[in-house]
Amino acid sequence: MDRRSEIRDFLTTRRARITPEQAGLTISPLAGARRVPGLRREEVAQLAGVSVPYYTRLERGDARGATDAVLDAIAGALLLDDAERAHLFDLVRAANTTSQARAPRHPGRRTLRPELWNMLEAMHGVPAYIRNGRLDLLAGNALARALFAPVFDSPARPANSARFTFLDPAATEFYPDWDAVADQNVATLRAEVGRNPHDKALSDLIGELSTRGDTFDRRWARHEVRRHRAGAKRITHPLVGDMTFNYETMQLTADDGLYLIICGVAPGSRDADALNLLASWNTPATVQTAPSND
Repeated sequence: MDRRSEIRDFLTTRRARITPEQAGLTISPLAGARRVPGLRREEVAQLAGVSVPYYTRLERGDARGATDAVLDAIAGALLLDDAERAHLFDLVRAANTTSQARAPRHPGRRTLRPELWNMLEAMHGVPAYIRNGRLDLLAGNALARALFAPVFDSPARPANSARFTFLDPAATEFYPDWDAVADQNVATLRAEVGRNPHDKALSDLIGELSTRGDTFDRRWARHEVRRHRAGAKRITHPLVGDMTFNYETMQLTADDGLYLIICGVAPGSRDADALNLLASWNTPATVQTAPSND
């Protein structure tokens, strides 16, 4: 992916969404009509304490010499949240990386450690699975595979949340809040591109999603990045119907780029009854997995 255009598009989309009033600027009524809905480049430069030519060069994708202090100032001027600030730093870091160092942070294929398999096997009472930054579902215990059966059983391999969401017709039935799930997947992939821009499998996935209609492209062009570490999700399961569950996402610190997702439901609820029913139908001895690509 073109690192200069990634910086340019991210900064311009962030600048366009911030009004002068939100940034704390007072605009004189004599200034006339504004040609842009958000901040002007000179206003971002003023707020960040840098020269207009310097900010203009950075917004055009030339990140040479950009220090952490300058990036922090620009992040503050553009009111970036933690995820967006980290993404800006990732983009600039990637743009300034020498060609000799341009390699994926994670190897192309990885076999999950036995300890991870054992951990999943021991988690009988809750759905739990492991994914990578590309949203490939690498392994799941029996209850996770039962809960997310349409995703794990989707024909394309490896099983991937974004590929299922955008390319599988079953996704709109499985996710009542399809638009929110689609936005979340795109924001997660956007952040991963910043962290790991030289991952060919990631580039291939984005290319595949981009060639199958404009629903992905429109979201991708927004340059939204978010950290979806916890929350609630609704599904319509093909066997037990509507369910709502909470999820927690934990990064596996000993395995760079891998995440453990654990799902839970309120005790005594209808969702708990549905999960217990799925568990009674799926009491295996081993964890099943999609091919472990990472």
